[in-house]
Amino acid sequence: MTTLPPYQGRKRKLVIAFDVGTTYSGISFVILDPGQVPEIKGVTKFPAQEHVSGASKIPTVMYYDRAGKVRAAGAEASVEGIFETAEEEQWIKTEWWKLHLRSKYGAGRHLSSAIPALPLNKTIVEIFADFLKYLFECLSTYIKSTYPNGDALWKSLSGDIDFVLSHPNGWEGSEQTQMRKAAVVAGLIPDTTAGHARLSFVTEGEASLHFAIHNGLPKGVLQNGEGVVIVDAGGGTVDISSYRKNPQTKAFEEIASPQSYFHGSVFVTVHAEAFLENFLSGSPFAEDLDHIVRTFDKTTKLRFKSADEMQFIKFGSTRDNDPAHNIRFGQLKLPGSEVAHFFQPSVDCIVSAVLEQKKASSHPISHVILVGGFAQSPWLYDRVQSSLTPSGIATFVPEGHVNKAVSHGTISFYLDHFVQSRISKFTYGTMLEVPYNPNDLEHQRRLDKVYTTPAGEKRVPRGFDVILPKGTQVSESSEFRKTYTWISDSKQAFKFMDSIWCYRGSLANPKWKDEDTENYSKVCYIEVDLSHVKLDKQRNVQTKKKFYTVQYSIVLLFGMTELKAQIAWTENGVEKRSPAKIIYDPNTKDV
Repeated sequence: MTTLPPYQGRKRKLVIAFDVGTTYSGISFVILDPGQVPEIKGVTKFPAQEHVSGASKIPTVMYYDRAGKVRAAGAEASVEGIFETAEEEQWIKTEWWKLHLRSKYGAGRHLSSAIPALPLNKTIVEIFADFLKYLFECLSTYIKSTYPNGDALWKSLSGDIDFVLSHPNGWEGSEQTQMRKAAVVAGLIPDTTAGHARLSFVTEGEASLHFAIHNGLPKGVLQNGEGVVIVDAGGGTVDISSYRKNPQTKAFEEIASPQSYFHGSVFVTVHAEAFLENFLSGSPFAEDLDHIVRTFDKTTKLRFKSADEMQFIKFGSTRDNDPAHNIRFGQLKLPGSEVAHFFQPSVDCIVSAVLEQKKASSHPISHVILVGGFAQSPWLYDRVQSSLTPSGIATFVPEGHVNKAVSHGTISFYLDHFVQSRISKFTYGTMLEVPYNPNDLEHQRRLDKVYTTPAGEKRVPRGFDVILPKGTQVSESSEFRKTYTWISDSKQAFKFMDSIWCYRGSLANPKWKDEDTENYSKVCYIEVDLSHVKLDKQRNVQTKKKFYTVQYSIVLLFGMTELKAQIAWTENGVEKRSPAKIIYDPNTKDV
């Protein structure tokens, strides 16, 4: 067990971590008092769960009425009689909605048919905001009701709160921006620079590492610098991250590019539903498919541990029988081997992803830590462990409640910040107009695209200028920069938007956007304001028209959990810098 050092701040502060999962969500928090050792706590009482001892999570579910108002959320959306009330009053249930916020690249682009649609033309930001607001109310109620003088304590804390939101490894700046918008809409933070600074992000993989550090890592990892793979198996995604503790710096560093896969526990249910829909075809109980699938999800799936034993889905009464479809006394009987098939894609995904991390890692890996709600499945753990053992990899679940791994680990990330360097998942750069070289075959191939600048120079558009190559070890203080010359015949054109691009394909040295085009995507825009910089006035030798130029550098910092950017230029031999605003627009088409 790792203990936290005393808090060094000057005044009391509340830090809240919301772990908004696809199927279940949790809240962890810490009250920081100067000079005191912080104690990470979790909310263990929620509305409609007051009599459940130690409940640490609630369903990520909400009901809306036809006017778009939230009528039930969390555990309240599962209380007895809620289905009848919802049907009578025509409420609309929304679940698995977090998957709508997924990155649309990679496997995420193929999920639309498996995800329930958002209700009432609401946006994902609005849905996310409604749930964040509900979680915040749950926390407020919890502190007021469980602490001595709770009302006074909450009043003293509510004016200075920092928030940390966790998200899957595959999410990037665009998804973080929408989460921040949701926090603003929910009223958690104001829409100001200072307000935005009170909200930070961490990947679920990194949060899980922090949890594992506090709840037991193998000695080989803590003392000998051996690599460890953190597998956060949640409801929607399985997040895979690999780390080692650097013996020199004592800090942790990523040793392979983190990955995120859509093989969480909900997809076991998706596979089960597809099978049962076909299996029950022609049965009078086919109309009860939704109820049968819900029962499987809440009971059979959770306790499944043997492919050799018959499995039962008890969905009805003793009068419900259909022997032709293995239904007797209200129970649907299935071979354990069939249920194992529902799990197999997730098992295969985890095993192959771990082995791929082992192969790609810059250091030996011999341990796997399995956390997350799905990690509580005895079948998943057994299959993953037995499949990885022949490769010399030991798999285990850390002490403590693994379903709290992300929320508790998120608070630890805020306090400890164990990870000091990360691996770039993709190649990042800008699109560049390359000076035309008539002797370059690549330039000759693109002769029809060549154009002439105001300075009279010929350029080839859509060259890709790499700023950060894929697989680069990036420390938190690392800067990656490229210098460019901006040319225009108008002084007003020196305030403009530049763009950062990402290459996600397999080319070792990507240079042109028209090669493997589909694997280039625009990451964001960067606001560049050089209107205050002294411009170099020149004339075109041939046309005699005047034009202006200025040299500037784009400085990118990839080492944190959010991308940061600066613009640099030189005045009188001295480099000057200014922060650059990054703009993510999920609706912008790549051009």
